Amino acid sequence: MRIAVFGAGAWGTALALAFSRGHEIVLWSRESDEISAMRADGENRRYLPGIPLPAALQLTDSIQEAARADLHLVVTPLAGLRGTARALKAAAPGTPLLWACKGLEAGTAKLPHQIVAEELGEDAPYGVLTGPSFAAEVAQGLPAAVTIAAHDIEFARHWVQALHDNRLRLYANDDLVGAEVGGAVKNVMAIAAGVADGMGFGLNARAALITRGLAEITRLGLALGGKRDTFMGLAGLGDLVLTCTGDLSRNRRVGLLLAEGKTLPDILVALGHVAEGVSTTREVAALAARLGVEMPITSAVDGVLSGTVSARDAVEQLLARDPKQE
Repeated sequence: MRIAVFGAGAWGTALALAFSRGHEIVLWSRESDEISAMRADGENRRYLPGIPLPAALQLTDSIQEAARADLHLVVTPLAGLRGTARALKAAAPGTPLLWACKGLEAGTAKLPHQIVAEELGEDAPYGVLTGPSFAAEVAQGLPAAVTIAAHDIEFARHWVQALHDNRLRLYANDDLVGAEVGGAVKNVMAIAAGVADGMGFGLNARAALITRGLAEITRLGLALGGKRDTFMGLAGLGDLVLTCTGDLSRNRRVGLLLAEGKTLPDILVALGHVAEGVSTTREVAALAARLGVEMPITSAVDGVLSGTVSARDAVEQLLARDPKQE
């Protein structure tokens, strides 16, 4: 089977490597210089240095060439999903589509599946690949487990069977909304966890934050039509725990640097990668306010990122909240 992976960042390259163990893979980037560098270096030196690319892996900057595939897998930052889906509809309409980007669209607060439905149509064959997975580990062939979620459970089951690998285990889910909410909001919580860790609040505080963060994710997900069980699975609790505790988490790193007093612009330059939680936080906070969903951790992170409150003051405000029933 021929799979086209759109987006040659860390996660796109890692998935291309993982699926190349059993399939023909073409990896696309809009940047011709990036493709040339990977061809010359035999690796993605910018995002995954030291991990060789298989000789059979095809590299291209032509979306028309890449689109000639049995499956389209979009792994751009969320900001690129709409444009990529639109281009793929023009180049190869009707091709099944999965995306592996997380977040809410800036300015609209739309989930990825809503973006894709607008571009491809409600009845198009599509779903999300999401779950606890650091790109560097997947690229190295270390074991991981993720979810493919779709409104049509048969679509999810088909692609789980087609793509399943001993090193990248896949599970089918029919709760597309819940899977996407879990993948988006966990990045907000990871920023909060980084702030708490950076201030030296300890492991008890981290556990409390993860637990209350899961409660916020669940409340928002249920309000949007998600299923409670999803938030206890790979796309919910699994992704949340990994992102809030793992040293490879870019969003947690943002929080750690905020706790050191670094400014957000300087942090983003230093990262060199997209940290989706930064743009997602504002949209999640606004969406929660519109829906009347209480999300105090999200609100605190939004205040810190927008510069209206310091990281330390935001933590103190959270700690000073009135007691609640769990």
